[in-house]
This record gives sequence, C-alpha cells and structure tokens, in this order.
Amino acid sequence: MWQAGPSPACLDAGLDVPPDLRQALEAGTQVYLRTPSARDEAEIIRRSLASRALHRNWVSPPKDHRAFLEWIGRMKEPSTRHFLVCRIDDGSIVGVFSLNQIVRRLFQNAYMGYYAFRPYAGMGYMTEGLQLVLRQVFTSLRLHRVEANIQPTNTASIALVKRAGFRLEGYSPKYLKISGRWRDHERWAMLIDDWKAARRRGG
Repeated sequence: MWQAGPSPACLDAGLDVPPDLRQALEAGTQVYLRTPSARDEAEIIRRSLASRALHRNWVSPPKDHRAFLEWIGRMKEPSTRHFLVCRIDDGSIVGVFSLNQIVRRLFQNAYMGYYAFRPYAGMGYMTEGLQLVLRQVFTSLRLHRVEANIQPTNTASIALVKRAGFRLEGYSPKYLKISGRWRDHERWAMLIDDWKAARRRGG
C-alpha cells in the first residue's frame, strides 16, 4: 500500500480531472482518499440520484444543490471530516466516508458513516477505502476509538466493518431517525489497539 501525505492541492482533483496520487491523503492498490471540494458537486449529486434504491432507508446523501452545500459546509466544523473514495484508474468517486462528532480530550472518539455509489458497490472499493480511512483515524487524527452505528438488516455494511476488525459492542433500539422513522442500530467499534494488532497480523 502506497501512502501519500495530505495536501490542500488535492482539492483540485475533481470530476473529469485525472487523479494525482501525489496529492492524495492515502492511496491503496485500487482506490485513494481525498477531501471533497465544490467541484465535486455535479458528480456526487449524479451518483447519489443513481443510487437511491441502494441507499433507501440506510442513508441520505446530498441529491441537490442545497443538500450538497449543507453537506460540504459541515467540513468547516472541527468535529467533522469527509473523505471521498476514488478509483485510481480514472478518479471516479465510488463512495464516501464521514467522521462526525469528533471528540477530543478524555474520549478521543469519532462516529463513522459511509456509503458506496452505484455501479461500484460490491466491488471491494469500500473495503480498501475503509483501511485507508482507519489509517487517517489512528495516525493523522490520532483518535483512540471509532464507532459505526448500523441497522441490523444492513448486512453489507455490517460485513464491511467486520472484515476490518470492528467489534459489536451493543444494540440500541430506535437509536437514529432515518427517512422519517426511528430505527434500531447495532454499535460496532474499533480501538487503536485493535487496529495496530490487525496490522501486525497483516490484516
């Protein structure tokens, strides 16, 4: 796995712009991470609209100009980070990871959300993307813990975090309101100790 250093210049890599791995936050063999910019609006909205059936009842990514501005505006908050997962071959955005409610001091924790876009779901891109995000979480951001709250019927999302080494910590009935309904969630988490142990095992 090749790892690049963070650079504000990665904001210049948008729709139809060839990827420049020297400007990536992290890069693997199939995908790399970069920070979103305003230039990504058209592609993100187009892919979100094309993925409505895939995302239904799970997540609500930005599907119009107003929603995109609200989404990207949250990056100004110190408690939020967004990462785009892009294909190395052509720079296409295949998915998104977000870190929310980043808390420092005694907690050093973040809550992670994510979603893939069609037609790239199920191709392994998000699996590699998650490994790159975890490197950011535990090295660049130096957090102690990251948590993903997942609906029990979302088997693909659960499989993703299980492959990465997350542990099931609990079950919360009617935990989050999504698509107008309070929905049950499982709480999956990883500690920096778990991540380091997985890396020593070659995971």
